Amino acid sequence: MNYESLQTALKHLPLGGLRYLEQVGSTNDIALAWAEEKKVRDYSLVVANEQIAGRGRNGRKWQTPPDSALAFSLLLRPNKVEASQLALFTALGALALTTTLQENYSLKAEIKWPNDVLIEGKKVAGILVEANWVGDTPTSIVLGMGINIHPTAVPPANELLFPATCLDVALSKPVVREELLSGLLNALIDWRPRLGGAEMVSAWDEHLAFKGQQVQVQGRARQVIHGTLLGINKDGSLRLDTVESIHFGDVHLRPSRV
Repeated sequence: MNYESLQTALKHLPLGGLRYLEQVGSTNDIALAWAEEKKVRDYSLVVANEQIAGRGRNGRKWQTPPDSALAFSLLLRPNKVEASQLALFTALGALALTTTLQENYSLKAEIKWPNDVLIEGKKVAGILVEANWVGDTPTSIVLGMGINIHPTAVPPANELLFPATCLDVALSKPVVREELLSGLLNALIDWRPRLGGAEMVSAWDEHLAFKGQQVQVQGRARQVIHGTLLGINKDGSLRLDTVESIHFGDVHLRPSRV
C-alpha cells in the first residue's frame, strides 16, 4: 500500500483530500489537526501503514504494526442535523464495515455496542470518533478505524481484553487493503444520508452482537448491569430487559459468561 495505490483505488470517491503516511503516532491526531485548516473539505482521509500511538476508547492503546492492518481516519464536515447526532457516527462506521464485509466478501460481521466489529465473536475492528468544537457545536468529526488484516495485527493472547481475529484468517485468503477501504468508504457515503433514520437503526439492531443473550454492561463508576440484550433504541442507546436504555459513553459489553 502506498499513496499511488490508494489514489488509484479511491479515485471514484468524492474525497476532499488524501494523506498517506508510512508511520504515524495516531491517524486521528493528524486528521484533527488537519481539520483546523478551514479549507480542508468533507471526506478528507488520513491513512497510515504503521500506527505507533493509536488509541481506542478510554485511552486504550491500538497498535498497528507495519503492513498488517488498515488504519485510517476520515474527516467529516457535519451539517446542522448531523452535528446533533455525534454519537451515531460510530455506528455509521461500524455499519459501513459490516455492509462491506457482507456484500464484498460474503463474511458475516456483528457490532459489539458501541464501537467494535466482531467476526465469530472475535474483535476484528475498533472505531473511535472524535471532534473539533466551537462552543458546544462540532465543526469537524473524525472517524478513526483500525481493522486487523493480517495475523501480525492481532496482539498476543495475554495482552487482549477481548478475543481478536483478522480478516486473512476469517477469509482464509489475503485481503487487499486498498480494495477493502474503497468498499468501506463507498458504503459509508451510502449510509450517511440515513444517519439516525429508521433504516439505519434497524440495520444496526440486525447486526448487533449478543442480541437475545445474557450480558453484563459496566459503566464509568464500575456499576454492572445484568440482563438480556434486547436491541438498540432509536437514539442509539442500548436496551436490556432490566433497563430501558443505557447511554454511557464508555460502556463495555460482554457475554455474562466471560
